[in-house]
Amino acid sequence: MPLALLALAIGAFGIGTTEFVIMGLLPEVANDFQVSIPTAGFLVTGYALGVVLGAPLMTVLGTKVSRKRMLMLLMGLFIVGNVLSALAPAFGLMLAGRVVASLAHGAFFGIGSVVAADLVAPEKKAGAIAMMFTGLTVANVVGVPLGTFIGQSIGWRATFLIVAGLGVLGLAGVAKLVPEQPRPEGVRLRHEMAAFRNVQVLLAMAMTVLGFGGVFAAITYITPMMTEVAGFADSSVTWLLVLFGLGMVGGNLIGGKFADRALMPLLYVSLGALALVLALFTVTAQNKFAAAVTIVLVGGLGFATVPPLQKRVLDQASGAPTLASAVNIGAFNLGNALAAWLGGIVIAAGLGFTAPNWVGALLAASALVLAVLSSALERRDVRRDSRVVAGSTASTPAPVAAAPH
Repeated sequence: MPLALLALAIGAFGIGTTEFVIMGLLPEVANDFQVSIPTAGFLVTGYALGVVLGAPLMTVLGTKVSRKRMLMLLMGLFIVGNVLSALAPAFGLMLAGRVVASLAHGAFFGIGSVVAADLVAPEKKAGAIAMMFTGLTVANVVGVPLGTFIGQSIGWRATFLIVAGLGVLGLAGVAKLVPEQPRPEGVRLRHEMAAFRNVQVLLAMAMTVLGFGGVFAAITYITPMMTEVAGFADSSVTWLLVLFGLGMVGGNLIGGKFADRALMPLLYVSLGALALVLALFTVTAQNKFAAAVTIVLVGGLGFATVPPLQKRVLDQASGAPTLASAVNIGAFNLGNALAAWLGGIVIAAGLGFTAPNWVGALLAASALVLAVLSSALERRDVRRDSRVVAGSTASTPAPVAAAPH
């Protein structure tokens, strides 16, 4: 594997860290700016909405320059956003910094995947892409817990400065190690937009929003839930996030392994189990051991849905996958934003720090309903097409045999 993949993995590590680390630092940020926890939750919502808007926008703009240059520009945005977050004198400016950093998220993974695949032989493309995405999963096992520990020990601003430093390292790696590639041909936007007229594409994206939103409803407010309800010390949040990250890695591997074999059954099982576990989290959050086990399950079941959901979109938009793939990355983050917002509403309404778990359970259950609906529509279409083919065959006159000479 070429060293250029290491540069891409470092960039992915930094992006993964800045996306998730804020959840371990919400109380510290809220206290510093003298805002409520639900208000601080807008730092999660704002980042997620930035990815929703930035993924397709930056992907289209990325066709105007070389892929290497676009990756460097994206890492530059990432650095600026995290420095602004670290130095922000007011909550509004920190929120702006989070949005700026988020604009790099979706396009970096989309363009980076293409670059990674082009760096190796055809039979190694999947491994190269997986190596880049390893940076994202490792971020949740190492970067997020370590960033939370640093933020709780010496201040959350230090965490974001360190993350900006990771961005500088990633930028330098891309500049030094990623080879120049020709500018890609322009995206035909009208052709790409045609994918969104496919009901199955829209259903798959809706499943993405609701299914992954279920995870974020609980995890966004994991720190106050574990300290105020389960009784963990603030310092314990670090290793609890390690457990969540390990669950993510395991779930992602399982989802990737079985998505090609039984995509829809995998979605049924993972979404149904996720809804059940999130509902039970309102009870298990009262006990330290049970809460820790539940956190692993939420991470595992949540990320077991990621490969099949992404593949479902690509399969249904096979004729024009570029923009659809980028928008689906945004859909994951739209779910994050929706869930963080709804979780903040139920907390602000006085329902307690476990109330977001019920929100997550309902979101995951709604995604399961859409998965069943999607399969039913697909079976109906297959039966209809079969009848059309059979009817066409029956109506075709048999060939007339030639008269013998």
